[in-house]
Amino acid sequence: MIYMDHVVYVDIKAKELNALLDRRKTMIIRGATGRKLPYGRVNENDVLYFIQNDGSGLIQAKGVVENVYNSEKLSKEESTKLVKRYQDQLQLFEHQFKRWGGKRYLVLIGLKGVEPVSPFKIDRSGYGNMDDWLLVENINRVIVS
Repeated sequence: MIYMDHVVYVDIKAKELNALLDRRKTMIIRGATGRKLPYGRVNENDVLYFIQNDGSGLIQAKGVVENVYNSEKLSKEESTKLVKRYQDQLQLFEHQFKRWGGKRYLVLIGLKGVEPVSPFKIDRSGYGNMDDWLLVENINRVIVS
């Protein structure tokens, strides 16, 4: 199996990167009304590179996917219940809970080995502006030297 690299934006207000690095947070979540990235596109042992949503454009950490759960279509109640069930691993702030709870499709991604990296910039010109998840396949192809 070929492992993929992903660039994942994390919430600076919620200090998500710090929580991942100090292992308080061991899972990340994404969700949408439809099946959009990263639904069905993240696998065990893929590498996630973390970048804060602060405009700096710097990758600051990476981690390995330990497990992935792609939900079936959920009702608002089921979705909220699922987010609550994993809250101890997700460590979501109230505004994040409101953002993800109630989505029809959720992706829960358990992580291992999250560690800081020497910060580097990537070229995201081949990706949409609003994407908070980039499937880059190989991180070396998007590093700006």
